[in-house]
Amino acid sequence: MLRILLLTLSVVAIAYAELCKPDAQNAFKVRLSIKTALGDNAYAWDANEEYLFKAMVAFAMRKYSSKNTTQISNVLLCNVTDRVSFWFVVTDSSKNVTTVPGSEVEAAIRMNRDRINSAFLLTDKTLQFLEITSTLSPPVEPSTPVWLIVFGVVLCIIVAGIVFLVVAGIQQRKKKNKESTERENLEEKGEVTVTVENGIPCEALDLKTGHINGVFAADDERFTSL
Repeated sequence: MLRILLLTLSVVAIAYAELCKPDAQNAFKVRLSIKTALGDNAYAWDANEEYLFKAMVAFAMRKYSSKNTTQISNVLLCNVTDRVSFWFVVTDSSKNVTTVPGSEVEAAIRMNRDRINSAFLLTDKTLQFLEITSTLSPPVEPSTPVWLIVFGVVLCIIVAGIVFLVVAGIQQRKKKNKESTERENLEEKGEVTVTVENGIPCEALDLKTGHINGVFAADDERFTSL
């Protein structure tokens, strides 16, 4: 009886070894960068962590499939390295000598990727399923609609242009008023400037009242009396 039991266990071990090996059918490679992700708080990868990984994969399979028949024992790990990389397969719970199709395992992992990452305090970049593409996080939508931002920018430009035109018009009007006032003041003062020509001072003509030359005024009176 003991021999039969040992023989059965040997056959199962050999069968599992054939099922779980690098590049085997429906097998997936996993690489973890615990030190990179957690630094001084990094934990050691041991049998307990392997058990947790098997449990999380079994959990993902049970969540994905409505059969809920996958057990922790159906998840096989092999070729575990010190740098924390390994291969795994999921066996069919009904037959236990065949593996679950890789497409189903991939779909289950992708659907529960965040839960698996959280269990090990890692991300898609530090817990890599090399044969499974990373799940893309949904794009972050801005709290303010894009159209409203564009409308605000255009409105600010228009307002700035209007303010500039108003200020420029006011300054130009003030400048014109100042020049006009200076011109009027000059005319009201009627300032007489004395120029010297050939050593004889000559008075300039008064802009408003004019200036009468005495010589011509005397001649006018003499001829007028006639």
